[in-house]
Amino acid sequence: MNFDPTLMPDSILTQTGSDTNNATWLLSGQVKEDEPVRTVRIEKSPFTVGRRVGLSLTISKPSVSSQHAELTLRDGRVVVRDLESTNGTFVNGVRIVHPCQLKHGDLVQFAQTVFRVGLESENRQTKTIQDDAADRALALIQFDKLMTERAVVPHVQPIVEINSQQTIGYEILGRSRLFGLASPEAMFTAAAVLDLEAELSRILRYEGILHTGHLPGNPLLFVNTHPSEMAEPGLLEFSLRELRELAPDTQIVLEIHEGAVADIAQMRELHAALTAMNILLAYDDFGAGQARLVELVEVPPDYLKFDLKLVHCIDHATNERQRMLASLVQMVRELGIAALAEGVETSEEHEICRQMGFQYAQGFFFGRPALPKDYLTGHDPRPSRI
Repeated sequence: MNFDPTLMPDSILTQTGSDTNNATWLLSGQVKEDEPVRTVRIEKSPFTVGRRVGLSLTISKPSVSSQHAELTLRDGRVVVRDLESTNGTFVNGVRIVHPCQLKHGDLVQFAQTVFRVGLESENRQTKTIQDDAADRALALIQFDKLMTERAVVPHVQPIVEINSQQTIGYEILGRSRLFGLASPEAMFTAAAVLDLEAELSRILRYEGILHTGHLPGNPLLFVNTHPSEMAEPGLLEFSLRELRELAPDTQIVLEIHEGAVADIAQMRELHAALTAMNILLAYDDFGAGQARLVELVEVPPDYLKFDLKLVHCIDHATNERQRMLASLVQMVRELGIAALAEGVETSEEHEICRQMGFQYAQGFFFGRPALPKDYLTGHDPRPSRI
């Protein structure tokens, strides 16, 4: 997969210069993927970048040349020059062959390591449209690396039996340490530009199962889907067969957003395929939009996850709203479907959900998303409650 600079927002490719009086130029990025984003001030000229120790900015990566590039300050402006590096210096996704003046919001890339150029001044105190365009461009550049290197970092969040609060499973959640792609929202926004949402979803599931095989007790593992995977017949089934071959004994629950549960015939076929692979089915975010009650009867899932909007502050809700939710829970249970409350954040919400008849729950009250290793025996990151 090669990044196409023509996908850059026009505002970052054609932006004009800015007032640079009394300003300091900055580079923001990750020197190593397992460390947080840091900001480096360009306070001397020339400002040298490369793998060698002792330079203005040392990037200890094999793809970066010993002396890779230099930045020069000229009359309050900054110019970058490649020093005949092996893997090149890029500005906004385009490899440079001549010195190039940088502007606020530009993305400068030394081999595969990307930094965002910033201008610190009294006139830049709020985020601008230009900054937003730079963020989108940064995500596109980093997305290429995310996909080719599968640079995702799976997290898990516990799902508990609501009465005992004992963990019965985990939802696998996608994260990344790449600058500009830390959240699922950022990852899927970039994927949408490239029409790769389904491929990203498949990678997140695969890497999630791959890195959660050592969780104690062979728990249920809830994995997510993207609506685009329902658009092409057979696409999801192929991905799930791959998943089952990877982990033949793992208890897997496939989550499908309620908005994607529209074609009953298609859902019947999918449910049959899941049954053949010994994979359970959950409808996610029930109640977030149009509650698809017909599908619950025609193609009942094993679990129904009630959207957090229904659960949030339910202890302060009107009697009418509480009765409505309790009635839905009762109806679901009568259909033989397990009712799961999402977004439980307080003991009061937990108690009301328990009284309503929810069988399972998930939310910050029981544990925040964390690395799988944090939930191994002997190290339980769930919050302590007195």
